Amino acid sequence: MKNFDATRIRKTILDMAFAGSTVHIGCAFSIVELLAVLYRNHLRFDRSDPHSPTRDYMVLSKGHGVMAQYACLHEIGWLPGEEIARYFGNGTRLKGLADAHVPGVEVTAGSLGHGLSVGVGLALGAKMKKTDQTCYALVGDGELNEGTIWEAALFASQFKLDNLLVIVDVNGFQAMGTTDEVISLGDIEQKFTAFDFDATTIDGHDEIAIDSAYAELKSRKNGRPKAIIAKTIKGKGVSFMENDNIWHYTRLNPQTRDAAIAELEGNV
Repeated sequence: MKNFDATRIRKTILDMAFAGSTVHIGCAFSIVELLAVLYRNHLRFDRSDPHSPTRDYMVLSKGHGVMAQYACLHEIGWLPGEEIARYFGNGTRLKGLADAHVPGVEVTAGSLGHGLSVGVGLALGAKMKKTDQTCYALVGDGELNEGTIWEAALFASQFKLDNLLVIVDVNGFQAMGTTDEVISLGDIEQKFTAFDFDATTIDGHDEIAIDSAYAELKSRKNGRPKAIIAKTIKGKGVSFMENDNIWHYTRLNPQTRDAAIAELEGNV
């Protein structure tokens, strides 16, 4: 069985969302391939110790997409099936936003815009200690509205954090509408380039393109932080969820859950 299979991860997300009768399915689906390729081929971690001091850092600044990360941690074995089945239940540590009390989750990221700043600090710490650790920080496109994102970007450039790789999930939506309707972002790659990042734009669901972008940018030890601008589809993988922002806050019922599972399994 292939590690970090995107279809299996999406099914785990549906299991969690249905078990907890909770939301944020669409924004978890849009980052599945980005995380799957990262955990499978690039993120350095010790399966026996999520707190290993030599690990790379995966900072999910877009904390409301955490079901996708929890599904990856389940693939590793850090979150057992019984815990996944109790997602968002009473007494569980698996809440609806990224929580650093969960093994493998580096940052508590409920308030948007904060995670990247923490990631910059982790990258700076690794530089000061002269380790070869990389910090990956995944942010949402709507999150780029936050001024702290650009303060962190300025800091990363100033301190030449070429061990920082920012992944921008550009699915074109945020909670209350499209990003163009709320605050138009323009050319995101050009913006990061203007902040002295090495930046590239890719299809955020093309695993070959994702893998190549991670490898290429990570290899550039040139004193410039990195950014991958990943064009994605909110709700990717289930046709009735794709590009429909209602699935930011809509809960599954038995009928929509079964229909989504059937589509993922190809039984439509």
